[in-house]
Amino acid sequence: MKYSEIFTDANDQTHFRDVNFNFELVDVAPPAAPMNVSEFLPAKDVAVITLPPGWAGGWHPAPSVGQVFVVSGQLQIEVGDGEVRSFGPGSVWLHRDLTGRGHDTRVVGDEDAVIVMVRLA
Repeated sequence: MKYSEIFTDANDQTHFRDVNFNFELVDVAPPAAPMNVSEFLPAKDVAVITLPPGWAGGWHPAPSVGQVFVVSGQLQIEVGDGEVRSFGPGSVWLHRDLTGRGHDTRVVGDEDAVIVMVRLA
């Protein structure tokens, strides 16, 4: 499974790159059957965020390193090099662009976007 990472290069320009979750078959909750599990990352906190249709965040760096999961709705994110990606239900991205101009996020379509943001420690 792939997710998008938003990162800032040495010139403070933001970009996307595709990253794979690496899964390993693990006994996470015995006696349940083993599950394919990605690396556990230390998390600081988690929030559910709703954004109305037409919401636009403007250019901003990420507030912290965090994994974002789209539950419903559609978002578009543009990064500094001009690339635009769309994120719908089931999409995942990782914010790592803590410096520079950052990225521009907007809700597209006519329904609220619901996302879960997990800020990483």
